[in-house]
Amino acid sequence: MRFLLYNIRYATGPKLHKSASFTSKNLERISTFMRELEPDLVGLIEVDHGSYRSGGKNQAELLAKALGHYHSHEIKYQHGSFWRQVPVLKKQGNAFLTRDRIRDETFHFFKHGMKRLVIELELQHVVIFLVHLAMGARARHQQLAALYDLVKQTKLPCVVAGDFNMLWGVHEIDMFLSATGLQNANVERLPTYPSTRPHRNLDFFLHSKDIKVWNFQIPQVTFSDHLPLLVDFDVKIEQEHRKSRRPQHCSCLEKAYNLSTEAHSQYG
Repeated sequence: MRFLLYNIRYATGPKLHKSASFTSKNLERISTFMRELEPDLVGLIEVDHGSYRSGGKNQAELLAKALGHYHSHEIKYQHGSFWRQVPVLKKQGNAFLTRDRIRDETFHFFKHGMKRLVIELELQHVVIFLVHLAMGARARHQQLAALYDLVKQTKLPCVVAGDFNMLWGVHEIDMFLSATGLQNANVERLPTYPSTRPHRNLDFFLHSKDIKVWNFQIPQVTFSDHLPLLVDFDVKIEQEHRKSRRPQHCSCLEKAYNLSTEAHSQYG
């Protein structure tokens, strides 16, 4: 399976002062980039669900249509929260795009933090959680404890992917990996933020031991302030159910596109 994780920053580009700008041109660049990769599954962080920036159109739906995928999306603030009443913010969320029909989806919401959404997507042989964790350390650690509980309840092979906002450094993710038994696909701990001069590792693809990652790349594209993650992996199932492997993707595309106990004690 080929998985693409991308915090697209609502398609407003890498520069902070452009965060309120219209997005149609850059969304088309992102769409072209994704089509070139031919992913089976896309996890999108920071998707505009229809504010003025996107001309009232849902970016998840537009990208799913461009790829010929199914989609699952939700606003990242809890139902009934103040943030669901604020213009523009009430249209901000996360999404999955999938080549295959979605078997089951669940929208969880953390009890702490501003951004609380966890999308749980169940495919035939794997469960994938998509997250965008809090920037505040205390709220983030509380969210990690709740995420630990979700992972431990999962019976199928498991992936946890998203923007973890690990602003304290790699020891934060090490604690979570130790508690859950998950593995980090980014074994070299390459940075993903900011996209123009990356020096922080904020975006992660974590997986259970029965998932084998055989290709991991960070395409060097600056359509967002984050770099995307491209992961090819296999799940330990009957061989005839697996798709043939794809050739590795060249990450030079920028030129082509315009240059619970233990966990709670640890995170409580």
